[in-house]
Amino acid sequence: MSSLTDFAVQDGLAIITLNRPQALNALSHEMIVAIAQQLAAWERDPAVHAIVLRGAGEKAFCAGGDIRAMYDSHHDGSRGYRQFFIDEYRLDYALWRSAKPVIALMDGITMGGGMGLAQAATLRVATTRTRMAMPETGIGLIPDVGGTYFLSRMAEPLSLYLGLTGQIIHAADALYCGLADVVISEDEAQAALLSALKGIDWQDPDTTPRARLRAAVAPLAVDAGAAPLAALAEPLQHHFGQPDVTRIMHSLGEASGAHAEWAAKTHAVLAHRSPLSLHVVHRQLTEARGLDLADCFRLEYDLVVRAIEEGDLIEGVRALIVDKDKSPRWQHADVTAVPPARVASFFAGSPGAAHPLADLGRTPC
Repeated sequence: MSSLTDFAVQDGLAIITLNRPQALNALSHEMIVAIAQQLAAWERDPAVHAIVLRGAGEKAFCAGGDIRAMYDSHHDGSRGYRQFFIDEYRLDYALWRSAKPVIALMDGITMGGGMGLAQAATLRVATTRTRMAMPETGIGLIPDVGGTYFLSRMAEPLSLYLGLTGQIIHAADALYCGLADVVISEDEAQAALLSALKGIDWQDPDTTPRARLRAAVAPLAVDAGAAPLAALAEPLQHHFGQPDVTRIMHSLGEASGAHAEWAAKTHAVLAHRSPLSLHVVHRQLTEARGLDLADCFRLEYDLVVRAIEEGDLIEGVRALIVDKDKSPRWQHADVTAVPPARVASFFAGSPGAAHPLADLGRTPC
């Protein structure tokens, strides 16, 4: 057992608690390995009917991965980040393909690596204090941990908006985007959810595990209100429906009318992101529509390693996390300065049999 991760089984429910509240339950390599090992054991245990993922404390489910450790392993030459991402993607893939239903309680901050865990779940439960995002372009990275897959399965302008800007959304928008299945109150959220799940008859032959979960949690559901993103459907289509990042930026910069203020703010956000990452993410999410889950993870691994070793990630982490000057010196001044060949280099070559994730099974989109 990891001291940073607690495991328990109660009434057929296997419970994983990310126990690092002082770091917003960010995932360390130790936590990833411990969860993967325990998940494999529970998959073989007939006494376990379902698996619950939750975070300790009231602030976060999981704010992401341990980016500082990755930064350090780059500078000390150990390249430990490679094994970190291999193990993290294997864990996320195992959750997506778990034979036991998985329930994720996305209470509080759910970002990056936390999204990788939660979006793999059979039932994704948001609360009234959920704050969700894939903010990777802000540090020169790309949406990974399965983001290639789950972002690309929503409407294209919406997926590009979330993937490029890293916009934080709340419960109503999580439902609207298909990133949550139900919203419950933050008050006593964990206790109420566990109580409801413990009442499920897992032997009922007439319903699927997903249907049983939805029925059990339905009485806890609350009205999340109107989704702000729904009101932006037209400008999202107009601006993020452009064929490339440069034209998205131009469209936002030339906006007028009712949504001009929103467009200007969005343009300003993108102007602070890594220009190289923006181009890579646009191609990543566009091409992902033709990839299955396993190929999405393989692509992510290649893109992340290149972002660390050739891209803007190390500089982004330095500016925002290490030195905290918030003034990253990106490799390119803006999106117009990024050569197409530079972007293409991130996607060069086929992983082939030597790819570290080559053995992940292939599944239909």
